Amino acid sequence: MNIGKAAKLSNLTIKAVRYYANIGLVKPQQNIFSGYREYTNEEVAKLRFIGKARRFDFSIDECKELLSLYEDKNRSSKEVKKITLEKLSQIDSKLRDLNDLRSELSFLANNCHGDDRPNCPILEELSKN
Repeated sequence: MNIGKAAKLSNLTIKAVRYYANIGLVKPQQNIFSGYREYTNEEVAKLRFIGKARRFDFSIDECKELLSLYEDKNRSSKEVKKITLEKLSQIDSKLRDLNDLRSELSFLANNCHGDDRPNCPILEELSKN
């Protein structure tokens, strides 16, 4: 199938599908007559896999590793779990950082009168070194 159909079936953009092919995550066949890339159902399944992994915030390198494990029928699930637990730890850290930022911003917003006066604790905090 062509790239447009592969993109639609994998819920990715054509640009993303092309990128994943260019970096070797998927390997569509080149049609010798038209020169266009042709995607198989297997390639579309890999694209779906990559798309889901990216939505879980796995990096391209992590996607390569997960895809390699996915394709290896002799894999150990402990490797997959290790990668997933590392990702969970990273997400937890980001959540803590975001909660801290939210608390700080909420404090500033609550302490700003939001009136016609020029005094603004939000701008004062943003201008500090």
